Amino acid sequence: MALPDAAISTLAGIFDVMNSPALMGLMQHDAPAPFRIEIVGEAVGPLELASGIPITVQRVVDTIETSDIVIVPAMLLPPSGWEPGRYPGLVAWLRRMHECGALLCSACSGVFLLAETGLFDGQDATVHFGYAATFAATYPAVEIHPERVLVIGGSREELVSSGASMSWHDLVLYLIARFAGSITAQEVARRFALQWHQVGLTPYLVFEGRTDHGDAEVLGAQEWVGDHFALAHPVEEMIRRSALAERSFKRRFSGATGLTPIAYVLRLRIEDAKRRLERSDASVDEISWRVGYEDAAFFRRLFKRTTGLTPSAYRRHFRLPDYARPPRPS
Repeated sequence: MALPDAAISTLAGIFDVMNSPALMGLMQHDAPAPFRIEIVGEAVGPLELASGIPITVQRVVDTIETSDIVIVPAMLLPPSGWEPGRYPGLVAWLRRMHECGALLCSACSGVFLLAETGLFDGQDATVHFGYAATFAATYPAVEIHPERVLVIGGSREELVSSGASMSWHDLVLYLIARFAGSITAQEVARRFALQWHQVGLTPYLVFEGRTDHGDAEVLGAQEWVGDHFALAHPVEEMIRRSALAERSFKRRFSGATGLTPIAYVLRLRIEDAKRRLERSDASVDEISWRVGYEDAAFFRRLFKRTTGLTPSAYRRHFRLPDYARPPRPS
C-alpha cells in the first residue's frame, strides 16, 4: 500500500524481494510465481512519498475485492505523531480485505494505520522502538512489544507486524516461507544477503529514563545519578541526597519512572557499557569496572540478561568494521 507518509526504501524493498522468486528464477520445477504484487492506493498514478520521491500507484484499492496479503510499509511520522482519521477509505478497505481472508501486515510504523482498523485491539504487535511510546498512547488497546522482530497474531495468524526499520527483511522472508516454502525463503535470503534478526531487537534499544512524570524530587535524583551511576552505592546516595525516607523515595521513584532505583542504575550502567563496547578498545573487564561493577563475571551475566548478547558478541555486532573506519594519519 502506497500513501504519502510511506518510506520509499521499505516499500520498494518489499516489492523487489517478494518479486524475486519469479524474477530471479528461484522457483523449483518451473512452479508458478508465488506472488503477484501490485502497489495500491487511493488513486492511480504518481504519488510523492515522504522523502519526496514519487512512486506509481498501479491500482485503486476500491477496485480490489479480495487479496491474500496486504502490506502497509514503514511511514515517517512527524514529531507530533500519528494523526488518526486521515485515511478513512484505506482503513475501511483494510477491514474489508480482512473480512475476505487477507493477511494484514505492517513494516515498522505501518502498524499505526493497521491499528486504526480496530482489528489489533487486544492483540500483540510490534513497532519501531522509537515510536513505541507514541503508539501506546495512541492505541492503548494494543499490547506493543518493540523488542520483538515479528509478531504474528489473530485467530488465523493473519495479523503480522514487524519491528524497527530493517526488520521488514524478517517480514518478507516469513511471508515467502509461509507461501512458497522454507527452501525458497532460504535461497532469497542467500541471494540478497538478508539475515533473520534471531536475537530480537533488544540489543538495539537505547534506554532513556522517563522524565515526564512531574515529580521534582525524583527528577533531581535522575539528573544526579545520570552523571554518577558508576559510583559505589548510588541508590543509597540518591536517598541520602533526597528529602525523603528510604521507603518513600523508592516508592515514588518506581511510580514515576516505572523502574526501581537499582534497576534504573543498572540500565544506565549497561547503556554506558554499550557505548564503550562500540567506540573503544577497552577490555570487557575494564569496561565493567568503569561502569561500576568490580566483578566482571557478574557484569557479563547482567549484560547478557539485559541485551540478549554477551559483551563480546555485542561488540562484534555493533562496532564499526575496520574497512569503514577513517584511515589513520601517516
